[in-house]
Amino acid sequence: MKRSHIRNYLLISFLIIQFTCLAQDRLTGRNFATRSEVIAGNGMVASSHPLATQIGLDILKKGGTAVDAAIAVNAALGLMEPTGSGIGGDLFAIVWDSKTQKLSGLNASGRSPQNLTLDYFKDHNIKSIPSSGPLPVSVPGCVDGWFELHDKFGKLPMSEILAPSIKYAEEGFPVTELIAFYLNGSVKRYMSEFPNVEETYTDNGKIPEKGDIFRNPLLAATYKKLAEKGRDVFYKGEIASTITKFIQGQGGFLSMKDFEDHTSTWVEPISTNYRGYDIWELPPNGQGLATLQMLNIIEGYDFTGIPYGSAGHLHIVNEAKKLVFEDRAEYYADPDFSDIPVEQLLSKEYASKRRDLIKMNRAGVFKAGKTDHSSTVYFTVADKDGNMISMIQSNYRGMGSGMVPPKLGFMLQDRGELFNLEEGKPNSYAPGKRPFHTIIPGFITVDGAPYLSFGVMGGDFQPQGHVQIIMNLIDFGMGLQEAGDAPRFEHVGSSSVTGEISNNKGEILIESGFSFEEIQKLMALGHKVGFGGYYGGYQAILYDAEKGVYFGASESRKDGNAAGY
Repeated sequence: MKRSHIRNYLLISFLIIQFTCLAQDRLTGRNFATRSEVIAGNGMVASSHPLATQIGLDILKKGGTAVDAAIAVNAALGLMEPTGSGIGGDLFAIVWDSKTQKLSGLNASGRSPQNLTLDYFKDHNIKSIPSSGPLPVSVPGCVDGWFELHDKFGKLPMSEILAPSIKYAEEGFPVTELIAFYLNGSVKRYMSEFPNVEETYTDNGKIPEKGDIFRNPLLAATYKKLAEKGRDVFYKGEIASTITKFIQGQGGFLSMKDFEDHTSTWVEPISTNYRGYDIWELPPNGQGLATLQMLNIIEGYDFTGIPYGSAGHLHIVNEAKKLVFEDRAEYYADPDFSDIPVEQLLSKEYASKRRDLIKMNRAGVFKAGKTDHSSTVYFTVADKDGNMISMIQSNYRGMGSGMVPPKLGFMLQDRGELFNLEEGKPNSYAPGKRPFHTIIPGFITVDGAPYLSFGVMGGDFQPQGHVQIIMNLIDFGMGLQEAGDAPRFEHVGSSSVTGEISNNKGEILIESGFSFEEIQKLMALGHKVGFGGYYGGYQAILYDAEKGVYFGASESRKDGNAAGY
């Protein structure tokens, strides 16, 4: 039997089996819905961990703002989900301020070491930046992001905001199922290669399992220093000193000057209008622009006659993705180093020209850039005064770089891996430069008023996930929880780890729940279809202005929940 026939047979078998494994029957909603939305009038928190969600809700009840609660949630996730987050990483946020009735964007991503040059990689014959060790470590921007957000939109003292996570770090908390799975894979690998991992993330060498009580007194001590001494202890004081000495001892280049010079950047969110809804993302060095470009292309198709999950639906979205990811590979980078044509890329005229390249009767052969999946946390909070925050935070691949500074309780990110080492490209490595970033928060307004704060975790999948959520809500009329529970799909490209671009059709990876008849039609168009993708983690809060209530939804593929009061 030919290999292609075997592959198709296996795919058919998988689809037939999985198609019978849908959610349980419900009296209301669609058959794939896992539960109803959470509805509350005073405040809402949605995160990937139930205890973190509860912490955020407690902060709201104490009179804290949405930003106060979001920082508290992030601190808890850095402790409880170290596989995807922590103060060794970066963050991005979009904030709706009810007083000014405006959106603000914060880019709290860090920069590369000023003492490391592109020549170093050439001299050592390094073709791509590794995913672990000291070389992919850039300055962690998370802590500065917390204090920037707090200075502008916070109310409660930082000591009160960090207190719940300090208590859990000292006394312990039970590890959830998914995080236990990730810890088993990552910690086992890192502790055999790098110092301080075993001390920080195991109990005398035992990796935590589901339900085990895990403590991190080292992180508790670090959080206490932040609560007592503020931001500068991390960037100008003893924490920065510990990090830089450790990294340099491991053969890396981060210096005290890199930390002392670090700043976050308040940015204007960028947007496009999709069928009457204003969709907001942050500009590069992130990839939020890809969401908007995809929507501009997709808007040219009438989905009243194209059902959800049909071959036509998947074909259009994946063809748009392939086209937009060509631009992503070519242009997206740190705007301080490159003149990125954001306005042109966002124009409806440009989208129309790109749309003309899509053929409805066959899959196109476009350039597909490097494909990456990362570990990330997304969460969103809304308070009683109408403030909302969409926030995402990550260490990037795995748990990060494997670099755990002594006695601090957290791992440093490996975000620098995403630099290109080919000279002359917008995202080429340079000292003091922010790398291309995958993590993106999303927001939607209608007629200048807040409508939806949302995000979807998952590296390259994130703009694809944003588009799918938006289409589920707007084009296919789903509810907020249904929009996240609906089966997802991901287009992945085939390229080398160096980030080079190759010509190919890529592959569409699908979750269970899609009709096999439609998958057959999709393959007949020339698409390669598979399964086993990484479909992200979704949280969302929708504000219903007419009813004056919040609707919350959380990812059924993760451990978390939405809760309100």
